[in-house]
Amino acid sequence: MKTRGIHLQYTFGPPDQRGADIQNPLFDLLSAVREHGSIQQAAKALGASYRHIWGSLKQWEEAIGESLVVWTQGQPARLTPFAERLLWAETRARTRMTPHIEALRAELERVLTEALDGSQQVLTIYASHDLALPRLREIASTDERLHIDLRFAGSIDALRALAEGRCLVAGFHVPRIRTAAPLFARALKPLLKPGQHKLIGCTQRTQGLMVARGNPLGLHTLGDLVGSPARFVNRQEGSATRLLTDHLLQQAGVAPSAITTYFEPSEDSHLAVAAAIASGVGDAGMGIEAAAQAFGLDFVPIVAEDYFLVCLKEALEHPAVLRLRQVLHGEHWQTALQALPGYTGADSAGEVLSLVRALPWWNYRSAKAQRLEPAPVAGAST
Repeated sequence: MKTRGIHLQYTFGPPDQRGADIQNPLFDLLSAVREHGSIQQAAKALGASYRHIWGSLKQWEEAIGESLVVWTQGQPARLTPFAERLLWAETRARTRMTPHIEALRAELERVLTEALDGSQQVLTIYASHDLALPRLREIASTDERLHIDLRFAGSIDALRALAEGRCLVAGFHVPRIRTAAPLFARALKPLLKPGQHKLIGCTQRTQGLMVARGNPLGLHTLGDLVGSPARFVNRQEGSATRLLTDHLLQQAGVAPSAITTYFEPSEDSHLAVAAAIASGVGDAGMGIEAAAQAFGLDFVPIVAEDYFLVCLKEALEHPAVLRLRQVLHGEHWQTALQALPGYTGADSAGEVLSLVRALPWWNYRSAKAQRLEPAPVAGAST
């Protein structure tokens, strides 16, 4: 078998890339052939000649040692089973690495920014995975000359980073729980102290079930997974989405062991869960609507939640934190949120909030059943 190596590189260019997009000509080519069913149309979509695309296919087949496209005169071109598996495997691997790639790109941008302009403020934020935060980073750089060094981690890990002094601000999310929330209290109270920590309003969003297009298994709640053949794709321990899922199951009186693959290897982001479902590895998973839409999945809304940023009280007057609050107050942030499915601009965006007042369950000591604010009805404006 031929030995194959992977080579990575990066370039400098205009500041117009978003997220963790990594381009590779082979996978761009395979995606175009699958989408258009024609080498001629794939070439047109990629802005290349038929001869160039055909030659590239042959070169890639020689390099990999496998056929990639099946094509006969008068028939649509289609990917071989190997090429289909390769394309989905690359998509899932790249999606899993999205938080790490974004962190690397942010760090490289910070180094370049500091070298070119020492007057720009730099703010390190460890935050739970969210599709709006990369946009916040772009707006902050443009509007307030604030470079956000964004590091994605699970909510609990992000709060630990704040406690250990590895960042000035952390980001986490919680559902709108009005009464007792023992799982959240157990996880968050050791890391957040009233009076010592202050919340900053960021955004509101909806979490729900991501399922295959058309929801073929008829899944509308986590309870529907019990006794179902549906394979559940879970989030990692330490993530607030995993905590939310455990909370919802506890609320419904469902044991996690009753759900197929609940304890199987987990994914580290909403996008990675969506990619696993889209590739056929799983059938359902908790996540946000924007991630479901990114992979052509259906979304069943379940619960509304708040996404907060948090810092120590004395950090509120730090120049970088003041600039961050200005960005959150601004109309560009609200406009960006309106463009993302399942997000709404929080009235408190940029406002300093008390822990106890923002989290009604914080001092709730009764063991009565928990209540969540339901998500907006599917199809309703969010």
